[in-house]
Amino acid sequence: MKRKLKNSELDRLNPSDFKSAEKSPIIIILDNIRSLNNIGSVFRSSDAFLIEKIYLCGITAQPPHNDIRKTALGSTETVDWAYAESTLDVINQLKLEGIEICSIEQAEHAVMLNDFQPKANTKYAFVFGNEVKGVQQDVVNASDTVIEIPQFGTKHSLNIAVSAGVVIWDVFSKMNKPI
Repeated sequence: MKRKLKNSELDRLNPSDFKSAEKSPIIIILDNIRSLNNIGSVFRSSDAFLIEKIYLCGITAQPPHNDIRKTALGSTETVDWAYAESTLDVINQLKLEGIEICSIEQAEHAVMLNDFQPKANTKYAFVFGNEVKGVQQDVVNASDTVIEIPQFGTKHSLNIAVSAGVVIWDVFSKMNKPI
């Protein structure tokens, strides 16, 4: 029989240790996300994989907010974040800093996530778009790469929080593969 571990046995970082821990070279950009629950869920996934920073852009709500807090479970206090009115301004600034911009979208010439191989010593920013309209076209145009999550059923999209979790885990695991 296998016994479930108690939270006290999981050896997780406390908030101050999280703040000082070395972060993954991954930044998340939320482009006009409507759902506060989705925003909170992205914070929670970002905490789990030591994401460097989240940019909340456009209509994306900002902490503190009860509906974000409900799904974030305290991760808005650990993950570094900033608000910007313009997603494109954030992308242009990050590009000046040498950060690779990847929009998660269904687009011509998109790279399938399973085929995407992060380059060594490269920092990435992944853009996730509005629940209905997706990533803005001008943001897609400004991206270095567009990545699509392969899907095989009848639906054409995944929930943004699910998409973020899938991409964060996939890229994190590829970046941390033993050589």
